[in-house]
Amino acid sequence: MKKFWFKKGLMFLAFFVAAILLFGAIVMGLWNAILPAVLGVKPITFIQALGILLLSKILFGGFGRRGWHGGRHQQWRHNIKEKWGNMTPEEREKFKAEWKHRCGGRWKMDEKMDEKNAGTTA
Repeated sequence: MKKFWFKKGLMFLAFFVAAILLFGAIVMGLWNAILPAVLGVKPITFIQALGILLLSKILFGGFGRRGWHGGRHQQWRHNIKEKWGNMTPEEREKFKAEWKHRCGGRWKMDEKMDEKNAGTTA
C-alpha cells in the first residue's frame, strides 16, 4: 500500500514539475515572440520567464486554496440574497434609501432581485 502512495506522489511531483516547465516555456515564447516587436523590450531567459510566472501568481492568484470567486464571494452573495428575500417591501425600500443616501444617489438596486423575490414572497 505504501508503494502505491509513493508512486502516486512521484507521479504528481513529475506532472507538477512538467507543468511548471511547460508554462515557463510558454511565457518565455510568448514574451519573446510578441513584446520585443510591439513594445521594444528585451527578450527574456527561461529563468526570467519562471520569475514572471511566479510574480503573476503572487499578484493575481494568491496562495489560498480558493480565490474570491471560489468561496467567500459565493457565500457573501448567498447571504445577501437570503437577507433580501426575508425583507418586507418596506424594509427593502428603507435599505435602498439608505444606500442611495450613502452613495450620493449614484447607487441603483438591481431590479431583477425585486422581480425574482416578488414571485417568491407572494
